Formats: sequence, C-alpha cells, structure tokens
Amino acid sequence: MAISTQRILISNDDGINAPGIAILEKIARQLSDDVWIVAPESEQSGAGHSLTLTKPIRVRQAGEKRFAVSGTPTDCVMMAVNHIMADNLPTLILSGINRGGNLAEDVTYSGTVSVAMEGTLAAIPSIALSLCIRPNQTTKWETAEKFAPDVIRDLISVDWPEDVLMNVNFPAFPPEEIEGVRVTEQGRREMIGNNIEERVDPRGFKYFWFGLGREVGLPGHETDIKSVREKWISVTPLHLDLTHHKARKAIAPALEKSFT
Repeated sequence: MAISTQRILISNDDGINAPGIAILEKIARQLSDDVWIVAPESEQSGAGHSLTLTKPIRVRQAGEKRFAVSGTPTDCVMMAVNHIMADNLPTLILSGINRGGNLAEDVTYSGTVSVAMEGTLAAIPSIALSLCIRPNQTTKWETAEKFAPDVIRDLISVDWPEDVLMNVNFPAFPPEEIEGVRVTEQGRREMIGNNIEERVDPRGFKYFWFGLGREVGLPGHETDIKSVREKWISVTPLHLDLTHHKARKAIAPALEKSFT
C-alpha cells in the first residue's frame, strides 16, 4: 500500500529559517495540501538523536502550522507527535533539506537523519534529505529542488518495513550533470588527521574548535559515498535495529549459560 501524503510534517537540524527547509516546504506542497513545520529555533547540526532533558523546551508559533522549538531535532518530532499534532498525526515526515551530505558515519551524528529516526520510532514513514556540498562552490539547491519530488513520490509508492527510514543524498553537482538514482548501502570513511584547534578568548581562557580531516572512502559495493561522487542520487534504507545478528550467533555458544 502506498504511503499517504495527506498530512506532512517537516523538520530539520539547520533551523527553521534555513534555506533548505524553505525548499523542502515548497516540495511538500506539491504532494499535500496539509503541510506542517516543527523545526529547531536555531541550528542543531551534529545534535544526533539527542533529547533535551535538563532544561525546559519552549515553542514559538512562527505562522500557520509553523512552530519553532528551542531544542534538538528529536525534541521537535516528539513535540509535534505528542503535543502539536497529537490529535491528527502526520502520515509522512520529511527532514531537511540539509546543507551538506549525510553519508556513511554521518548518520550517527546527524540531526537530519535523527528526525527520520524519531519519526520511524513513532511508526510514521520518514525520509531524510541532504544535499552534498563542495568547498568553495555554491550550494546546488536547484539539484535537490528538481529531483526530490520524484524521489519522494517513488519512495512512498512502495512498501517498506515500519522500522526502516530512508536516507537520501543529492550530489554536489548541477541538475544537468546528475546521472540518476541508486539504492545504496551505508558507506564507511577513513578519517585522516582529525584535528582539534586550540584558541584563546579575549579573557585569556582556552577554547577549542573541532575540525574534520581529509576523508578517504573505504572500498564498498554501491555505497552512498561512491554514488554521490559519481553524480548519482543515493537512497539508503536504514534499519533501527542495531543488533549485529551474525556476531550475536557467533558469541552465543561462548557466553550463554544458566546460573540456576
């Protein structure tokens, strides 16, 4: 059965005023007449699947069906599902469009992907969308804007398990250079030279900036990294079950025992 677009919830981790969420709203309105936005008040990149538990959450209504939340992307979905839209839940959640790819290990840090994770935990079909960028080049928003509507339509036309979310990455190239769409596996990077830059503030206290080092994609079949580099849109199904079933079976004979 096709997934319904009757009521769409949009969120992100770049914040409610980010250009990517404005583009995603425009795309969502091609699919539904009932589009809601519940997004962070400010940028939450790298927040991962974190919750705000030690301070209050504040919600500001920023327009009709539009709310800004003083918390993480996960907070936004929880607030939408359990409070703002609790009486009439969304039938589809779209996250993004993130400025920057969410590939390989990025999915463990990404607030964009975590929106889709939280939506999936709530049994709502969820899709994370990100646009890769390259240093010293303009962001190719037109690529995501052109191809995202059909990618979303194709995804919601097929069945996927309730505990699976979809992670979509658009290459950092103009629309006319895009080769097509590939269904990929999550890649793996080898990070070289991650650095922590130490600085001193005007009062003489030390502070630090994290800086990512050079990336080398490890070999793989049709990974998300490989595909976007070759100018293909990557669609990766991600599974909420983190159990490594092969390892579980392998270690069971050595560890399992009864104490009675």
